[in-house]
Amino acid sequence: MKIEQQLTNAVIEAVKALYGQDITAAQVALQKTKKEFEGHLTLVVFGLLRISHKKPEDTAQEIGQWLKDNTTLLQGFNVVKGFLNLVIAPAQWIGLLNDIDANAEYGITHPTADSPLVMIEYSSPNTNKPLHLGHVRNNLLGWALAGVIEANGNRVVKTNIVNDRGIHICKSMLAWLKYGNGETPESSGKKGDHLIGDYYVAFDKHYRAEVKELQAKFETEGMTADDAKAKAEKESPLIKEAHAMLVKWEAGDPEVRALWRKMNEWVYAGFDETYKALGVSFDKIYYESDTYLVGKQAVEEGLKKGLFFRKEDGSVWADLTKDGLDEKLLLRADGTSVYMTQDIGTAKLRFQDFPINKMVYVVGNEQNYHFQVLSILLDRLGFEWGKSLVHFSYGMVELPNGKMKSREGTVVDADDLVAGMIAQARQTIDEANKNPDMTEDEKNEVARIVGMGALKYFLLKVDARKNMLFNPEESIDFNGNTGPFIQYTYARIRSILRKAADAGINIPDTLPADVEISTKEEEIIQHIADFAAVVRQAGTEYQPAAVANYCYELVKEYNQFYHDFSIMREPDAKKQLFRLVLSRNVAKVVRLGMGLLGIEMPERM
Repeated sequence: MKIEQQLTNAVIEAVKALYGQDITAAQVALQKTKKEFEGHLTLVVFGLLRISHKKPEDTAQEIGQWLKDNTTLLQGFNVVKGFLNLVIAPAQWIGLLNDIDANAEYGITHPTADSPLVMIEYSSPNTNKPLHLGHVRNNLLGWALAGVIEANGNRVVKTNIVNDRGIHICKSMLAWLKYGNGETPESSGKKGDHLIGDYYVAFDKHYRAEVKELQAKFETEGMTADDAKAKAEKESPLIKEAHAMLVKWEAGDPEVRALWRKMNEWVYAGFDETYKALGVSFDKIYYESDTYLVGKQAVEEGLKKGLFFRKEDGSVWADLTKDGLDEKLLLRADGTSVYMTQDIGTAKLRFQDFPINKMVYVVGNEQNYHFQVLSILLDRLGFEWGKSLVHFSYGMVELPNGKMKSREGTVVDADDLVAGMIAQARQTIDEANKNPDMTEDEKNEVARIVGMGALKYFLLKVDARKNMLFNPEESIDFNGNTGPFIQYTYARIRSILRKAADAGINIPDTLPADVEISTKEEEIIQHIADFAAVVRQAGTEYQPAAVANYCYELVKEYNQFYHDFSIMREPDAKKQLFRLVLSRNVAKVVRLGMGLLGIEMPERM
């Protein structure tokens, strides 16, 4: 049993013995003792004064003395006004460490067949361009969120919705037909998603040139610059051809559909490579080309039931004024669907496929209003989880030189980013030359683990709701709040444990209770024990950053200990074994915590 639980039970007994009244665990207010006071945990007694009918100081003193006299939990206590600071007995810390050491997956709660099912949607790429830095943050957040939610005892289904239809897809297809000369991923040596992305950029380049030329023509005919530009954008032959291709796609034209399928397959093969490099995957992938018709059908059914209404032009709307919002378009006058319709269709298919208890959408904060509306509409349509859906809204990733633009080809490509991070890690490892006996394959694998760890940790340590500035050089640093710093500490501990094994030191399954330990060592045990609460918090509050920063604080504390205390050279055998067990559990918890975030730990660096 945890020390906090034992203390809570003991305080309940103390209050009954001292004041003759029963209290619940919820009435026992325990918190960590502030740094400036002596103690590990503090009991706040103000809530107990109506029971004791005494001053705060007297109440705290009496409870503290009772605990000291009637339990083995305390080494001592002190009172500061209404705060009872409790100094936990060393034997209790040893017992707590033994309990944690005995649990290979301390802090993790595994789901059962009866656990709630949480579906998490992330990634949501468009098939007209490769993944970029913004997608990287989305994928890593989705994967980490799935990890912490599953570690809280939920069944998790990881899902993706691919935006594989629409005018943006037709732009890439048309540009390939016009300028591609039959180019393929094989003939070009490019990943399929990069190849298609190049044609999306090519379309925009030629479209802009057409618009510029037409605008100039319209201006010479006496139109204002703004009117001339607006007309040019509509009259451009390229954009007209793209819209005509979209109409053919909607009508199921065999040639257009065949080209669409071929180019999408190129893109999917490219996406799969990127997902593999990022270490993310999905249990089920949905495609908008399959879901938009289901959404239209659901809206039509809702219209018949009086849930929605049709305007004179034939468009279908939802009236959300009673919910404090406005009216929302669901089907255009020409019968075509909007994003909201597609999301309704995707939700309907998912609900048919899985018994969802909770739905979490990992989508940027620019879509906050969209998901507020979607929640209301799904609830109105009868989806049990509609009202309680979670929009895991995250901020944008910005660069030192501003925002990214896909059309202009000014994005930070995900594949280039991954390769760059790994190359930078390899350079750092070579310069450090800590393990000259490593083979080339080992160095490359460590570089991959460290480079990806640096990238993932840098993007995950920030509160997801905030916009963030990405700095690759800062992320790869082996000092400070970075992935490589945490990985290096882990590798250091693993090295210590290997040395202990080579020296023939047998680490016991259970430490004796009479080991003399320092305050710093007590603090580290307390910090290790906090992992379970951090995992719960991260899952409850949808905050993977809480786990990331916990791991950093733990290894920072351990490094201070490592600097001040000897392990392999400690002459006292009991202390040495204790410190090995302590180190082993720091490494274990860090591996578990970082593992929830999808970050691997190297055995050596």
